[in-house]
Amino acid sequence: MVFLQDLLLSMLASLLTILLVRWLSDPIPGFTLLVFKWLGAAAVGMSTGMLLTSSHKEVRSFATVRSMAKTCLTILVKEALLTVAMLVGLISIPLTHAIIAIMADAILTAGVLLYLRLSARLLLKHTDIKAKASRSSALVYGTDEPSILMSEELTREGYDVVGLVTTDPSMSGRVIHDLVIYFCRTDEDMVRLQWQLGGIDGLFFPKTIAEIKSSDGSAVEEKPQRDGMSLMGHALKRSFDIALSGVLLLIFSPIIAICAIMVRREDGGPAIFAQERIGRGGKPFRIYKFRSMRLDAEADGSPALYSGEEDPRLTRTGRFLRAHHLDELPQLWNVFKGDMSFIGYRPERQYYIDKIMEHNARYRYLYQIRPGVTSYATLYNGYTDTLEKMLTRLDLDLYYLRNHSIWFDAKVLGLTFLSIVSGKKF
Repeated sequence: MVFLQDLLLSMLASLLTILLVRWLSDPIPGFTLLVFKWLGAAAVGMSTGMLLTSSHKEVRSFATVRSMAKTCLTILVKEALLTVAMLVGLISIPLTHAIIAIMADAILTAGVLLYLRLSARLLLKHTDIKAKASRSSALVYGTDEPSILMSEELTREGYDVVGLVTTDPSMSGRVIHDLVIYFCRTDEDMVRLQWQLGGIDGLFFPKTIAEIKSSDGSAVEEKPQRDGMSLMGHALKRSFDIALSGVLLLIFSPIIAICAIMVRREDGGPAIFAQERIGRGGKPFRIYKFRSMRLDAEADGSPALYSGEEDPRLTRTGRFLRAHHLDELPQLWNVFKGDMSFIGYRPERQYYIDKIMEHNARYRYLYQIRPGVTSYATLYNGYTDTLEKMLTRLDLDLYYLRNHSIWFDAKVLGLTFLSIVSGKKF
């Protein structure tokens, strides 16, 4: 499977290369035949390189120096064969562009394959990430040596120490021993920090200090505050959501139409399934999916969770749509409207939110951001068919909220794409 995957990605890089050569050069007689010759030589070269180096067998160690060295050696074999094909006249490319063609092919092939290996390494770290996200979170008061020692002790005891707290505004945002320093002088500051970090299980004091109070001594009303992402980050994220969802709605419109026809032909029922979920700010919205279950799936009126591919309520078409994640294509419209984002937390029904909050009231912190088509938690926790999995998912969602950034979203989106194309079930 990895052999075929690397070969196809290599061929894609070679196709882009030959199109680049055509764009840079004057019209080339017999260009269509040249494309087939170039791709054929590239396929032979890449296959030979993989058979010689066994780079495709480094499945569990994609991102090691040894694995990447083998991949680079495979690419050298490919480029050597392409060079030989040009020297013997099998492939006729203008001499001025031959060097560009070889260099571009090598760079594109290396870029695609090495990126894939780095992404796979991140994907294989899911066990450690899941364990870290489920640990109790903690803040330590102070920035001196006793505070650092306490943070190290808490880490050894299994806490996830997310930062240090100071009353000195000049220290805010600095980093000591990989711990971010947060400014917090009043109760209102602490409330704001709780919302920013998605709630904290404990605030630890290495020595006795005066209790932090609000400036006027009165109780501070807890109000929703902005999460950790900057205003510019939110603007960029929303712009990306609108642009990508709009483009994908146009590109996938034929597939959306085919899926709708398939669902309708199955049992004559509606193609689109709409259900109320709770989104940003705790407000309900209608989420759209292709209907994958029988019309009487919840005939008794009781909410029931999806239990996997063997769920007896699935229709034959629905099972296919679920297996290939096609049932969620209508959610592109939710993203375009602003109900959802591509990356966030998976929105839930009020019925299950109430059950979750009986065990962990920190679910409310998620209301600061839009729910997502995919999420960090989905990558590592899959579908949730039990309350225990829901609570684990909440830990992962709160971990995502604490580390919310454009880069984090890009990583989750890339890993989701990698999971889908590799056939991972979630």
